[in-house]
Amino acid sequence: MNIHEDMRRQGLVRPQDDRVLAGVCAGLARRFGINPWGARFLFVLALMVLPGSQIIVYPILWVLMPSEDRVVHRPQDPPPQV
Repeated sequence: MNIHEDMRRQGLVRPQDDRVLAGVCAGLARRFGINPWGARFLFVLALMVLPGSQIIVYPILWVLMPSEDRVVHRPQDPPPQV
């Protein structure tokens, strides 16, 4: 199992709509049920309180969170052989 599948299962995907840069804040907002602009505001607020850490976290999430257009739905079990 890889990290992209785990994030997809948890509902952490970067949506195609509401993207400003890469869709990380929009994906987090969707997952936690908040407005995407609220998530962006919290990101900027956290950047002001703890400068630098988000600059590292955002690109990491950009790489780890699968894009919504690349989400592959695989069947859990293969069909039985007859």
